[in-house]
Amino acid sequence: MSLQEKLQKLANEKSEPCVSISLNTHRTFPENQQDEIILKNLVKEAENRVIDEYGKRPAAEVLEKLENIAGKIDHQYNLDSLHIFISKDTEEIIKSTWESRGNVVEIDEKFAVRPLIKATVRAQEYLILLLTQSGTKLYEALNDSIIREVKEEGFPFPQNPFYITHSDVRSDSKQVDNQIKEYFNRVDKSVVEIHRSSGLNVVVISTTDNFSKLLEVADLPKIYIGHDNKNYVSAEEHHIVEQAYEIIKEKQKENRALAIEEIKEAVPQGTVLTDLQEIYQASLDGRGDLLIVHQDYEQPVKMIDERNFEYVEDSKEPGVVDDIVSVIAWEVFSKKGRVHFTNQDELLDLGKIVLKTRY
Repeated sequence: MSLQEKLQKLANEKSEPCVSISLNTHRTFPENQQDEIILKNLVKEAENRVIDEYGKRPAAEVLEKLENIAGKIDHQYNLDSLHIFISKDTEEIIKSTWESRGNVVEIDEKFAVRPLIKATVRAQEYLILLLTQSGTKLYEALNDSIIREVKEEGFPFPQNPFYITHSDVRSDSKQVDNQIKEYFNRVDKSVVEIHRSSGLNVVVISTTDNFSKLLEVADLPKIYIGHDNKNYVSAEEHHIVEQAYEIIKEKQKENRALAIEEIKEAVPQGTVLTDLQEIYQASLDGRGDLLIVHQDYEQPVKMIDERNFEYVEDSKEPGVVDDIVSVIAWEVFSKKGRVHFTNQDELLDLGKIVLKTRY
């Protein structure tokens, strides 16, 4: 089941109680040893809150799952955050490459899917072209993981077959360049075919000179969205994807900055909301076009009716929605709006949560 399918399932479940646990984790030893301790403390907090709010007997199935959940997680393979969702019908463990806003327990009649929305909107599939004259490979990647090596449309390409062996001709730099470009032209035509069928853009790992020559012969230069100036002839795949993913993350940061500018430009048109109550109601009505939330912003509320709430200080009070931002984010996302979580300070000029409406 894909992350988006899991998000859909969890967001649509309604049960009492729904327990959501999120914590930041570590990929390496010995730092990941503390993750186990933090998780046990959060599970204990969740157990106490469930007992206080629902009672031992009515919540027996959930409490049993909470008691056993820590033993099902291998912290040697942690990423940057861990998210656990438990109800009487559900037990889901999801590891993410994105940091959580903190180590938190949330208990409500619905799951707090905010971290999964963030992970989903930042999940990006793309292609990595490892371009060298001694052979060229193409990989399909998702974030910082290689899904597969592409073996179609001529990939992997062997070394440049147009290499000039005659020493007199090899001294003619123009002829040498033409032969290199002919090789890259063939590579490019294959990449374009794969791009057209998959819709995926390409990060190129190569020397600067090779990348420059590729762009000169490219049929669709815009599909090459980034380049790293390294020549990995026989590098391990995990090094290649780590380098490529840094480019992807920078592109995503640029896109978030553009989204903030889009919001600012829409202010004079009267389509930007900064009041949390108005944002919530607009999200329910399907009016949310672009939601931007500061990474650390959260707000517990007590619902008065389906469309109105009052602020509360303590998210652990019975009957409190731990974070209304999670609910808003799902309402916007599920109704085909765009959602961004960011720590970029440009947003603070408008507030910690801002919604551009469709009308």
